[in-house]
Amino acid sequence: MDIVIRAAVIYLLVFLVTRVIGKRELSSLEPFDVILLVVIGDLVQQGVTQSDYSLTGATMVIVTMAVLTVCTAWLSFRFRRLRPVLEGDPVILVADGRILERNLRRQRMTVEELGAEARLAQIGSLDDVRYAVLETSGKVSFVTASSS
Repeated sequence: MDIVIRAAVIYLLVFLVTRVIGKRELSSLEPFDVILLVVIGDLVQQGVTQSDYSLTGATMVIVTMAVLTVCTAWLSFRFRRLRPVLEGDPVILVADGRILERNLRRQRMTVEELGAEARLAQIGSLDDVRYAVLETSGKVSFVTASSS
């Protein structure tokens, strides 16, 4: 039972860390970040199992993490008020063609990064953007002046 409690504590810690890091950072991982995540995963595994390399220990950790993931998704689905805590809220970055600098700063995003996202969406200039929203997935959605 100890391994299940450790797995649950680590799950909550990883959940908290990913919420604090922010959706923008998680959506654009660099190669170093991927390697760092693999290393962290190995360290987490050792902390959860306390070097228990048995099949039973690994199975208990995987099942515990899966159950907690399903429970988190179910809570988000069932209780609308928990959604902002569990999934976050979309953030408006451009409203009525005006860049909201405060929201960009809060998301640790520059105007240049917003422009790059616009170009990836086949939008030539931020002047053509009527609305831009940083979705909960970390992707930026755009509504252009011509699409309304």
